[in-house]
Amino acid sequence: MSKLKELTWDYHKDAERQTFVKAMFKGKLTDEQYALYLWHQHAIYDVLEAFAMMHGLFNDIPKIRRAPSLLEDAIELWPSGKEVKYLPAITAYHDHLKTIMQDPDKIMAHVYVRHMGDLSGGQMIAKRVPGSGKYYQFDCEPNEYKELIRAKCSDHMADEAIECFKFATQLFKELAVECDLG
Repeated sequence: MSKLKELTWDYHKDAERQTFVKAMFKGKLTDEQYALYLWHQHAIYDVLEAFAMMHGLFNDIPKIRRAPSLLEDAIELWPSGKEVKYLPAITAYHDHLKTIMQDPDKIMAHVYVRHMGDLSGGQMIAKRVPGSGKYYQFDCEPNEYKELIRAKCSDHMADEAIECFKFATQLFKELAVECDLG
């Protein structure tokens, strides 16, 4: 049995403690603030999921992909005609993904962090954010997907999963500043 969750727990908690995340969990984000978050998530997932598909990591769970629903949700809430300005964390994350794109285990570590978050905390966030929330809607019971993801993970992925949490934390910090949340 993998102890990946325990090995990454401190970094997971650090990401959850960020001001932006707290505002999101409390339902305190405006439509535009939440849409900005969605645009940034889409930029992340679009690249990550392309690399995951390149390695066949979604062959048994093709509907786990979040990028299409993220895009729909972002478009729904974003002010018409306004340009999206991506924060530096996105460029840094993309650069990192490019360095690991040939390593399916490292890509899977990022899938683990991001998609497990959507299947867990994301279900609570969905009730507190504006819009239709397609990002958090799955075609099956979230626990089914969780088991399929866990089966592809092992403890040796912990270092890369920690890197993913660090990138997520940096993005949350940048979003808090950009959204003037303190």
